[in-house]
Amino acid sequence: MNGLININDIKNGMTIIYDGKLYLVQSFLHVKPGKGAAFMKVKMRNLKTGTIIEETINSNAKVEKAHVDKKKMSYLYNSGNGYVFMDNETYEQIEITEDKLADTKKFLKENLEVQIDFYQGEIIGVTLPEKIEYEVVETTEAVKGNTTNNAQKDATLENGYVVKVPLFITQGEKIIVSTIDGKYSSRA
Repeated sequence: MNGLININDIKNGMTIIYDGKLYLVQSFLHVKPGKGAAFMKVKMRNLKTGTIIEETINSNAKVEKAHVDKKKMSYLYNSGNGYVFMDNETYEQIEITEDKLADTKKFLKENLEVQIDFYQGEIIGVTLPEKIEYEVVETTEAVKGNTTNNAQKDATLENGYVVKVPLFITQGEKIIVSTIDGKYSSRA
């Protein structure tokens, strides 16, 4: 059930309804000027369109907190029309279109467990683990004499994603990739 909360009680990652639209709070700042009323600067992402807005809201204002259902699901495969996920408890399968996944699709691999967020039965987002283990299926050889600090080469992962890795990483190794910035994190 949705309920009204004071704008001062919002938190990063909270889903709210503002101006009739569903938003995910990304950051906020309390501002108390020398004169006049205090206010909040809130940066939030529209969960339908993906656009990010920054609003200045009076600190006395109330916003509606949206109730979002979160389900753990496993990625199964790409059907050609979309990406198929399975509910880990009911085994029910759902298909999510490519546009709803946006950038997260490049990190998907078989059996990867993700969190899918629903609002009133509609999918509003897919949350990946912060770090995912992948196998390197192809990598270029290190260039002899390339001893610059932090020298890197391309590595193709089991899901087709290409990432820059240190020269010592070889084909067949398992590595950890950060889904936050899409970069190599460490060996697995």
